[in-house]
Amino acid sequence: MLEAAASLLAEVGYDAATMTEIADRANASIGTVYQYFPNKPAIVLALRNQYVAEMEERWAHLNEQNVAEMTVKQIAHHLVEVTTRFVDEHPAYFAILDAPVKYKRSQEARNRLRERIANVFRSKRPAISQEMAYRMANVSLAIIKSMNKLYAEANFKEREELVKEYKLALAAYLESSLVPSHKK
Repeated sequence: MLEAAASLLAEVGYDAATMTEIADRANASIGTVYQYFPNKPAIVLALRNQYVAEMEERWAHLNEQNVAEMTVKQIAHHLVEVTTRFVDEHPAYFAILDAPVKYKRSQEARNRLRERIANVFRSKRPAISQEMAYRMANVSLAIIKSMNKLYAEANFKEREELVKEYKLALAAYLESSLVPSHKK
């Protein structure tokens, strides 16, 4: 049912999608849909939780890669690509993100993501403090999140150009802190 809902939301958006259409797309009765989800916001919340879990899993793999051997530019590119790949694989992402449904990730989950990214930065430059690495993780995530609206509104060709620009911006930011001044 969630796949059917995601497919419909990607096509028509949150406001135009109906529970009846979701049931039709899922080849289920409307009663079955209501048995699991009392309303459309409940479906959106379930999809958001699913997407958050999947994105966290993707970010979790950052430390498993040989980040210490990657250049700062490669790290920046990888961070942007993880996000854009996820969005491209989940066309309903923006409809779900923009849905007027109250959703707040737990502070623990937010901290866990920032810690992972901070650890990536510290593995690249162990001399930086945990506090600075965490701040850099916050700024890096803010840079990546700022891409969402532009990416959602862009056509395919423009998305490619936006990705290039965001990789460049994130790499410049990270190089300012992760590359020792004598190597710049």
